Amino acid sequence: MSTISWTEHGSSLTARWYSENATPAPERVVVVDDRITAKAAHRLARAGTGLLWRGDFHNARQLMRAVDRRWQRIPRHTRPGSDPAAVFHDQRAARAERAELLGRMLVVLEHDHALRLRRAPDVRPACDHAYGVATGDAVSSERICVSLPELLGVLSAYQWHRQGVEVPTLGTRIHPDYGVFSPVRGEYVELVDQAPFPAGAEQPLAFDLGTGTGVLAAVLARRGARVVATDINPRAVTCARANMRRLGLTDSVRIAEADLWPGGRADLIVCNPPWLPAEPTSALELGIYDRGSDMLHRFLSGLPAHLTGTGEAWLVLSDLAERLGLRTRDELLARIAAAGLRVVGRHDTAPRHPRASDNADPLHEARRSEITSLWRLTLNAAPGSPDPSVS
Repeated sequence: MSTISWTEHGSSLTARWYSENATPAPERVVVVDDRITAKAAHRLARAGTGLLWRGDFHNARQLMRAVDRRWQRIPRHTRPGSDPAAVFHDQRAARAERAELLGRMLVVLEHDHALRLRRAPDVRPACDHAYGVATGDAVSSERICVSLPELLGVLSAYQWHRQGVEVPTLGTRIHPDYGVFSPVRGEYVELVDQAPFPAGAEQPLAFDLGTGTGVLAAVLARRGARVVATDINPRAVTCARANMRRLGLTDSVRIAEADLWPGGRADLIVCNPPWLPAEPTSALELGIYDRGSDMLHRFLSGLPAHLTGTGEAWLVLSDLAERLGLRTRDELLARIAAAGLRVVGRHDTAPRHPRASDNADPLHEARRSEITSLWRLTLNAAPGSPDPSVS
């Protein structure tokens, strides 16, 4: 367990350090308030110093924005040419550098998760939701030091949790928990709602692997399937169970904590793995980035042991990785064939999210052209045989 130490009013103080993305605690911490300038804050943060804020809460947010503007004005090397993969990796590196810099603005949460700054909101419900309910006992509880960007993320996530995300396919809202990827892109949900069930399976037993909020499990259950949904993230398991209770689907959907596979075989196996083969930096990014396409590969290779002979597997996958040069279509088809699978159909949809129309995005062309597909796979091909049905 990591701690941070600082000196304040002549006393040496400590707090437990917490970072959702496992960022190390700053080795040096200084106390700052409303009197510090953006120039001085930027200089200290770039030198690796943590800035423990003791001023007005809204001024802290303004200072963070000012430091961000200074960071953005610094010239950065961009690789020549227009290789999308290079642009993608440069963007991720820049975002990581920015997050590291802004993450050096720190605040302390008291034993009851209270934030004792002028004009600070009551952050206790949001922090209880993200970090677990605080006892408020100074003897059994510890003060927690977090970065200001993390705290703002906790507050934002709590609002999403309380309000929920409208899912038109379900005609209701799904409520994401902190650290669980929110189903804000409805096009892939529609694909799962519209694809036909395997022939002869009107009420199939379905596995939903990597269920997250449980949105796809809910869609399958509403269509009449009996569903076993799994996730390796304990937060996701708790979140999905709560959503099934809200939707009245606990009799149709069982949620289990597992690394991909439950026991037995199913008539229908659905997986919406992270779409981009890159290194995630937090639990939330596990819903977007999949190192080396590990989850995708384990899903495909595990299907023969878990799919019934007449069943289907539905792989929900964007081709953005292909358009960015991070994976090729031939590599995907080779993996499918090597697992002894055959593509029997594919349903496509175009993106509708705002970034697809953002001309200022260096990756705009790839995002604009992106296609999300539901690949229907069966066990009808011999291992290693090519599949000529899909180009």
